[in-house]
Amino acid sequence: MIYLDYQATTPLAPEAREAMLPWLGGPETSGFANPHSPHRPGRMAAAAVEVARDQVAALLPPGGRVIFTSGATEAINLAMVGSGAKRLAVSAIEHSAVLDTARWIDPGVQEISVGEDGCVAASASLREGTDLVAVMQVNNEIGTIQPADELAQRAHAAGALFLCDAVQGAGKIAPPQGADMIAISAHKMYGPKGIGALWVRDGLDLAPLIRGGGQEQGLRSGTLSPALCAGFGAAAALALKSRDEDAAHISRLWDIARAALQDWDLNGSAERRWKGNLNLHRKGLDVARLMSDLRGVAFSAGSACASGSGRPSHVLRALGLADSATKASIRLGFGRYSTQRDIEDACAQIEAAAAAQGV
Repeated sequence: MIYLDYQATTPLAPEAREAMLPWLGGPETSGFANPHSPHRPGRMAAAAVEVARDQVAALLPPGGRVIFTSGATEAINLAMVGSGAKRLAVSAIEHSAVLDTARWIDPGVQEISVGEDGCVAASASLREGTDLVAVMQVNNEIGTIQPADELAQRAHAAGALFLCDAVQGAGKIAPPQGADMIAISAHKMYGPKGIGALWVRDGLDLAPLIRGGGQEQGLRSGTLSPALCAGFGAAAALALKSRDEDAAHISRLWDIARAALQDWDLNGSAERRWKGNLNLHRKGLDVARLMSDLRGVAFSAGSACASGSGRPSHVLRALGLADSATKASIRLGFGRYSTQRDIEDACAQIEAAAAAQGV
């Protein structure tokens, strides 16, 4: 199997797995201790959590604190609901975790349009009275990089908070510097599933979504998993250390893939983009048939969260693509553990299968 769905999830880094093992302990060890217990094993587990918190914080701007959550969706809900915002503006290409939550809070939410390149204009106007603006750093379907810092400035000038979903950018590119809140997820950066984080700017108070024991600075009650925290922290530390090397490797793979699929049309900007995301369309392509024919290649027709819905991608529609083009689009995602051979073989198979359809 050639795995090309890195936007949906990434392989667990060996370093993250090793960091987790001591905290998956059985009865013969103390690694199973509750990190909120006052005894020595509990304090050891709590120390491991705090080491991980510092490692994750190193990926994010100074002047804020990290709140561990079950994932980015919970982090986004904590930010949007916990802020108390009532009047929202979000980009039209946000992940459903942002779009659906925003529409629930504010049925009249402003959806900020994007250009044909898949990017929000830095000069985008906001309606009067907006409390919170949410724009992602890197789009999960097409990989376009948004002008988050400039948009944060516009939000602040309008008296609004700025939330950035940095799930696809964290550990890969520099963090947004002007945000008030940033949501990230471990399993999109070679860490374990089941844990994410919300970075909150110092001085900003939120109301908790989950009440109970008052853990996580009173914002997220519930017993933390030291194993998940440790894996997240190790993945974050590795991402920071290998960021330039990873980016160079992925850029080389992009060039190989783009050359192999040169007759396909690129969705979104080729320049303002994380190059581990290659979203393409080919006129007349039957994507369902393509995926059925290529059982040995794991790739996507869009967001994993929306796969199987049968609806055209809201992201590709926002670019102005016709439904026929959105339904003829595929997403190839590659990363740290992808090889040149993976890309060459997968692209050859995709090209051959498309040709067999006569397109």
